Amino acid sequence: MQEALGGAPQVTVRRHRPGGDLTLMLRIALGGVNLRVQDGDGGSVFDISFTSETSSCRVGSQSLLVNHGGLSILLLCKSPADVQNICQLLFRSDNGRQDGRQERPQDGRQERPQDGPQERRQDGPRSNTADRRMAESVAMKYFMYPGCLSQQQNLLQDYQRTATYQRAFLDNEEDFRDKVVLCVGGGSGILSFFAVQAGAKRVYAVETPPIAEYLKVLLGGNGLSDRVTVLEGGLEKAELPEEVDLIVSEPIGYLLLHERKLDSFLLARKWLKPKGLMFPSSAEIHLAPFTDDQLYIEQHSRTSFWQQRGFHGINLCGLHTAALNEVLRQPIVDTFDMAALMASSARHRLDFIKDREESLHRIEIPFVFRLLQSGLVHGLAFWFDVAFTGSSSTVWLSTAPTEPLTQWYQVRCLLQTPLFAKLGQTLSGTVLMTTNQRHSYDIHITATVDQSGFRSGNLLDLKNPFFRMPTWLHG
Repeated sequence: MQEALGGAPQVTVRRHRPGGDLTLMLRIALGGVNLRVQDGDGGSVFDISFTSETSSCRVGSQSLLVNHGGLSILLLCKSPADVQNICQLLFRSDNGRQDGRQERPQDGRQERPQDGPQERRQDGPRSNTADRRMAESVAMKYFMYPGCLSQQQNLLQDYQRTATYQRAFLDNEEDFRDKVVLCVGGGSGILSFFAVQAGAKRVYAVETPPIAEYLKVLLGGNGLSDRVTVLEGGLEKAELPEEVDLIVSEPIGYLLLHERKLDSFLLARKWLKPKGLMFPSSAEIHLAPFTDDQLYIEQHSRTSFWQQRGFHGINLCGLHTAALNEVLRQPIVDTFDMAALMASSARHRLDFIKDREESLHRIEIPFVFRLLQSGLVHGLAFWFDVAFTGSSSTVWLSTAPTEPLTQWYQVRCLLQTPLFAKLGQTLSGTVLMTTNQRHSYDIHITATVDQSGFRSGNLLDLKNPFFRMPTWLHG
């Protein structure tokens, strides 16, 4: 890495035509990031400012695809390290805009599954088993949006996800044979293909660009254009010529609810015939109290930057409390050992066939846990299962910590203050999840140790999770 005038980092990229190398310059400021490519004479080849309409993703080991409006630019770098540096800088600037400051504290932690805590766990409830589980499922997460084929590749390569969907369809062939199927948000179209494999007569696939175009290419290459009709655009604008027998989708985000994909899934029922089926058919959200001293200390240490009293002659301590509250509002996406759980899980069931759309806007889960060990309750751990209930069998896709890891991992929410409780005591309270304007949920937790009266809670933002994994996975 070199430094440009004004401190803008540079990464050298390779020209696709003779004439020497080009230089990519990223200028990061509070207002955003500007990307400029110039030739050896300093002339600008192209110059764009990142906006909400700009997306980028890694393609292979040495390329980066940038989409801006109608323009797509493929940057071929000289080494994988250059691509990594660009991704890190873009990611840092994106977090800076979200947090309202130019840069995150330089503590070496990044909020994506690719970059987690710098130090490998030496002890505590998170065991080597949990670390290995994370290693087996790690995927590049930097700036990979659903419109990028690299992101679709990550989804398809999640074996638990893909194989379970296919098994659910094929094990219930009689529900698909000679039936009309609506596929909502199936991405690369894999669910449409599975529906045809199970015997569907006709499939309508509702997709947004550019995925809709990619799906048409795959359908043509597999000779299925006559059986799968691609409806380009959002579900709200789609017009189907007939009612359908089944609706299939992957309406799943972190903690099941993130990104609010379930809203569209339930909305699609307006085209479902009476007694029609939904795949998946239902889901269960599980929660249980956990103890993890290392995790709690680790999250607090992320705010150590704001405890400096002499940062270029400035005392930053006045913002430490605000910074800590911000960190504690982040749900933690990771995996953990079952030994961290202090009680058997409670669960909340969602029925995708019967539940009203409005029921998703406010989900309240009361709980009473009888503790199986003494110690500090640091928070609540969440995971979910989804069920495909057909005429022949019910197939489950589980994200439990006892099951093979999926792209959704598990989610842990810390309490503002840990609660001490003894074996046999009860922890009661409520988890209230309400929709927000950011296509996600706010999570309000209240918890009380009934025998002592000690109370704690927290308000978390599922839209802004902290992705945690050890960096030794990337060495």
